Amino acid sequence: MAALLPTFTTLGSGPTVLMLHDADGDHLTFAPQVETLATSGYRAVAWDMPGYGRSAPVEPYTFKALAQSCLALIDALRCGPVTLVGHGMGAMVALEAAVRDASKVRRMVLCAGGPALDAQAVKDWVAPREQALKALDAGGSMEQLAQTLVPQCIGTGALPEGVRLAGHALGQVFPGAYRRALEALPTFDRGAAALAHLAMPVLLVGGDQDRCTPPAALQALAQVLPDAQTLLLPHVGHWPQLEDPEGFDAALLDFLAHRRTLH
Repeated sequence: MAALLPTFTTLGSGPTVLMLHDADGDHLTFAPQVETLATSGYRAVAWDMPGYGRSAPVEPYTFKALAQSCLALIDALRCGPVTLVGHGMGAMVALEAAVRDASKVRRMVLCAGGPALDAQAVKDWVAPREQALKALDAGGSMEQLAQTLVPQCIGTGALPEGVRLAGHALGQVFPGAYRRALEALPTFDRGAAALAHLAMPVLLVGGDQDRCTPPAALQALAQVLPDAQTLLLPHVGHWPQLEDPEGFDAALLDFLAHRRTLH
């Protein structure tokens, strides 16, 4: 079993916060949060999703298999229920894991991602990535793809260092893994009925300029989840945790401390 576990980075000690990155990156897209959490009394863990970094891919490459890999990692960490922080596709993996075994998930932070609860949301998610796949088919590199995709998806107030890190992380993704992740994205099929049973507290964080997961998509998800609150960061796009790490980290720490100051 140990050989099948995804690889991860970890720092700090205390309650475990497990971070699940988007299709567009790897564990590096949570680098600021790993440091913040570790210095704030938490055990910060950021995985490389199967097929990313040094993590072996799963067969078949489905949300069921990705969620099972996440749950196996939680078991291996021997920490009891965790807080899951999912970005983009990682938010869908977090939800699938919680639906499959809610006893392992204490609370969730869903960042710029979640199920597409309507047809338009599916189009918003898939359109820029379909363009990316066409560029790969034409012989482009992941680095070139990152130079095109990241500027399309950030907000006007994005921190330049965060934008560079987002591009660097995307540029390192294996093309085959990226393709399989994008093919899996539209297959997420947990609808309102399944998600309505998730009773744990959930914080939805997005950028008010995110064109991939627009504010309306997060607000629709908040209406479905029993205990959810939404925070939109101004002038931020699809990478809230990198574009505005200070604002994102403040919201994350506040949520973890159970202070209900966000509405």
